[in-house]
Amino acid sequence: MNSETVMQELEALGKERTKKNYLSNGAWEPLFGVTTGSMKPIAKKIKIDQELAEQLYATGNYDAMYFAGIIADPKAMTAEDFNRWIEDAYFYMIADFVVAVTLSESDIAQEVADQWIASGEELKMSAGWSCYCWLLGNRSDEEFSRSKISAMLDAVEKNIHGSPSRTKSSMNNFLYTVGISFQPLNDKAIEVSKRVGIVEIERANKKNSRLNAYESIQTAMEKGRLGFKRKYVRC
Repeated sequence: MNSETVMQELEALGKERTKKNYLSNGAWEPLFGVTTGSMKPIAKKIKIDQELAEQLYATGNYDAMYFAGIIADPKAMTAEDFNRWIEDAYFYMIADFVVAVTLSESDIAQEVADQWIASGEELKMSAGWSCYCWLLGNRSDEEFSRSKISAMLDAVEKNIHGSPSRTKSSMNNFLYTVGISFQPLNDKAIEVSKRVGIVEIERANKKNSRLNAYESIQTAMEKGRLGFKRKYVRC
């Protein structure tokens, strides 16, 4: 399949209600409003195609950019490729659920995510923290440095309340993910999240949301989810 054919198929799957939902969360035109589940049959036909993924991502169409993440080959992408993608990620659903997810399946995930976290730019920082959430929720605990993750918990405690909104949200999710999916630091994540308390997220044209990683960790543990790992990260 070529990019033109894929765009035609995506357009045919678009739903006005889904489009309005994406727009309300920060997406821009052009987009069709395709649910991720509707994309799966097309993805099965294509499987992995990095060249096509690059063409679709470059369209600026939200649905095409999302689909690009599904068919991309993360291990073939360089740090420069990921940096190019994050520069074009104009809102959090692309940064956190396309670029960060794709990065998490690469061999350079931590290296690139560390650079984004240190960038001082809201969406890059959000994507960096989100990438660690995807990593910790999928890979074995032995793949991570306990001292590094511990230092990251300290950084969250120190900086979360003064960070930009999207970064706050991803940092809060990092607290939760360490608490549930990285068992060596379960106790510390609980203590840090307890001290952090409620994290208020400002949202444009919407009521502010209030996140509480401590309560979320407790709820997940009561449901027996301690040690949870995803089998797959991408769709």
